[in-house]
Amino acid sequence: MANDVAGDHFVIIRIEGMHCHKCEQAIQRALTAKPGVREVEVDFASGQASVLLDRGSATVKELMDAIESAGYHASGFTQGQAGQTGQTTR
Repeated sequence: MANDVAGDHFVIIRIEGMHCHKCEQAIQRALTAKPGVREVEVDFASGQASVLLDRGSATVKELMDAIESAGYHASGFTQGQAGQTGQTTR
């Protein structure tokens, strides 16, 4: 993939209600179905999803709504620009 990700957002979303790898897969499918999502990693043990998304195509609210629609609770997030360490938390 030759996409330039320098302007993308990196988001870590805290998720409640995951219990197994099938939960991970369900959330991963819900998130990757959103336009603008480039990469998703979900880990039920830590209770979070890491998402790299195109700033102009998807919002954090849309990602959190997708998690809620999949039957889980998105309880907060941390975000920053890809390649930078500055982050904000809700």
